[in-house]
Amino acid sequence: MFTAAAGEYIRQGALRPLAVTTQTPAEQWPDLPPIGDFLPGFESSAWFGIGAPKNTPAEIIKELNKCINVIPADEKLKARIADLGGTAIPGSPEAFGKLIADETDKWGKVVKFASLKAN
Repeated sequence: MFTAAAGEYIRQGALRPLAVTTQTPAEQWPDLPPIGDFLPGFESSAWFGIGAPKNTPAEIIKELNKCINVIPADEKLKARIADLGGTAIPGSPEAFGKLIADETDKWGKVVKFASLKAN
């Protein structure tokens, strides 16, 4: 995963990346291997999503999800997201909920292992 700033330095040749932190190669940089190829199990990526209040009616969630899932099919939006170093991934509300739960569990273990405390 690259931020817009890092991606621009890479495109200009001012920064030479060695690997990506995602599980698989990035669409924008398919020749860069994942760090997990050298350090098995390593994966770190940023993700963003759209949420709604807890008691939002299911039919509204379904309609929002339908509208949001067209983004990856829009070439202009897909290209803009790629310019920012991202990849738009369609999915269901249930899959997004699972992602949030899995990421919370994964990073919670890291926080506990490192004995990190909030100030």
